This record gives sequence, structure tokens and C-alpha cells, in this order.
Amino acid sequence: MKKILMIGTGGTIASTPTEYGLAPGLTPADILSYIPAVRRVCEVDSIQVCNLDSTNVTPKHWKLLAGTVEEHYEEYDGFVICHGTDTLAYTAAALSYMIRNSSKPIVITGAQKPIQMDVTDARTNLLDSFIYAADDESQNVNIVFDGKVIAGTRAKKERAKSYDAFSSINFPYLAVIQEGMIVRYIREPQCNTPVHFSYDMKDSVYVLKLIPGMHASILPYLFEHYDCLVIESFGVGGIPNTLVQEFYTEMKKWEGKGKYVVMTTQVANEGSNMTVYEVGKRVKQDFKLFEAYDMTLEAVITKMMWLMGRGTAEYEEMKQEFYTEVNHDILFTKRLESEG
Repeated sequence: MKKILMIGTGGTIASTPTEYGLAPGLTPADILSYIPAVRRVCEVDSIQVCNLDSTNVTPKHWKLLAGTVEEHYEEYDGFVICHGTDTLAYTAAALSYMIRNSSKPIVITGAQKPIQMDVTDARTNLLDSFIYAADDESQNVNIVFDGKVIAGTRAKKERAKSYDAFSSINFPYLAVIQEGMIVRYIREPQCNTPVHFSYDMKDSVYVLKLIPGMHASILPYLFEHYDCLVIESFGVGGIPNTLVQEFYTEMKKWEGKGKYVVMTTQVANEGSNMTVYEVGKRVKQDFKLFEAYDMTLEAVITKMMWLMGRGTAEYEEMKQEFYTEVNHDILFTKRLESEG
């Protein structure tokens, strides 16, 4: 049988009632006691690295998780990480960049209700995760949730309470798990290069969500205090006329000084294309910035943290790295880059 290491971080799946609401309280051993059927799937060891509501997860916890996987990588055939759902998509994306080319699966899961409740999704999600982690064809960082397997860079939490909390954005589900059987929609080529771990994540990233009538006075502060500004624009992407003058001023002021702008969209599905409308095309032609296209916001943020953490400074080098596909994070850059 395969040997799988379960890594506990807290989250709803491990929560118990307290005077102030649910809070993580169960150990990994406690959690495993609720799925005795796992003994027929694989051998399981467990370790707890933190015990947090995922609202409190930061890049230092991603580093802790990546380090735990690396420390035990040769001892186990796969890994299952129990995590709170609120920032689970960020952690999955971050680990996709921090642990690359893993021939062993790193599965992240959680639940909308604690595992000790009579009615809960936790037991199914956890058992499905072990089934997927113990399968010969599984590899790299993925999420298993509500019977679906989602590439680590493609998940977004779209429902706050329902069991089908996560969707795969602009990319198919890799597989589904039904009655203990894995049905693969995409069969991935096996990793043929050694696994690579990296830990430095520079968190000087700010997400600016545009709203109608936003004051341009916010831009100088953001450009001065952050090294990467991710702009969530409307529709397929662009800068409103009310912000353009200040945006041009700041872009010219900080050009060549290690600042980066990534344009993305507030619309979850189908991605950006700044060449469609004047409000986007002119900005893209005039300045060196990145466009997210079909990437999720979670992937954009964590990929930029990872790239800046690696010390990549030159714009062209950063651009090439940003548009290099990692764990299915971006698809249609070549055609659209030729239009830019």
C-alpha cells in the first residue's frame, strides 16, 4: 500500500465549538478517526504544522508547508494537506510555484463543516483526497473537494456555505471521484525532471479593485509602498479615464525601478484581453505591464510573490517567467502576446 503523510493546519475540518464560534481544535489523529475506511486505501501517518483558521494563513505558513513536504518527500508516496477553505485556493496556488515538477501528489482539501458534525462534507472530502493521493497517476499540487480534482493554480472559492465551494476557473476539472473511483478527464504526462522546492516569497503585492468613480489619489501611495500592483479592472481590462493621467504619471516615474503592474479582471471566467477596447489597448501599448489573461487572481498574486522572491528584476526576464506555464496556470499567452 502507498504511504501518505497527512499534514494538519487547522481549518473548519478540524474545528470545534467555542464560546466565540468555531475554532480549530482537533488533531490530525482525531480527524483520521472519522474515516476508518482509509485503512483500505493506504497507510497514513500524520503531522500537525499549525492550527489556524485559514483567514490567518500567510506566506510564512506556505513556506512551512513546502518545507514539511520537502523534509518528508523521500519517505512518502504522497501528501494530503488539511486546510481551511477561505484561503485554500491561495495556498494551493502558492505551493504550485514553491513545489514544482513533483511526481508525487500533494493534495489539499478541507470542508465547509467540521468533521465531527453528523452532517458534513469533511469525511467524503478527506477520504477522496487519500484515494487520489494513493493513485499511481496522481502528481503535482491539486485540490480535491466535493468529488472534483482541481489543478492547484485554477481554484477559486465561489460559494461561502455550499459543499461545492470551489470551481476550476478557465480550465477543466482534472478528474472526478465517484464512489471511490477516479475518473480522469485529463491524463497528464509524468514529470520527467526532479522535483524542485523554492521558499522565498516577496509579499509586497497589492490588489487594487477598480470601482466606478475611484479617486486617482490612491495610485501614488500604492506605487511607492508596493513593488507589484495587481489591478482588477472591469470586463476584459482597461483603465478608466479618471485614473489615466495619474496612472501614466506613476508608470513613467517608476519605470525601470523594480515595480510591476499586472492587469487582470474582476470577472471570474473567460479572462482578460486588453486589445479589445481603447481604454485597455492604449495603456498596454504605452507601458511595460503584464496581462493576466486566463489566470486566476490567486495564481497571479502568488506567482508574482514567487517571481519577486527569486530576485528576478529585469522586466523582460520577469515577463518570460510570468508567461511560463506552471501547473496549468496560464493557457493562451502566445497568441495574445503577439497582439500586444
